[in-house]
Amino acid sequence: MKIIWSPRAIERVQDISDYIAADSGKAAAKWIESVFKKVRSLKYFPNAGRVVPEIKKSNIKEIFHGEYRIIYKTFKSHIAILTVRHGKRRFSLFD
Repeated sequence: MKIIWSPRAIERVQDISDYIAADSGKAAAKWIESVFKKVRSLKYFPNAGRVVPEIKKSNIKEIFHGEYRIIYKTFKSHIAILTVRHGKRRFSLFD
């Protein structure tokens, strides 16, 4: 299954990486690598995540990576990564 990253998701990964890099560039690079690895697993297990509680739509799911939520939408032909955000932040389709 193909995975497509939204511009917002890429921007959020970069923002989080920049924040981590303020303390350690090496840790930031490692974190980015681990996020992409986690997302790649969705190719084989697209339904691995849980339904996003704020949305309650069966095709909008999330997986956790440390303190972060990786929110994605499943389609028949692909998975769209919508955003990556801290676990304490609520999610809205319009945020």
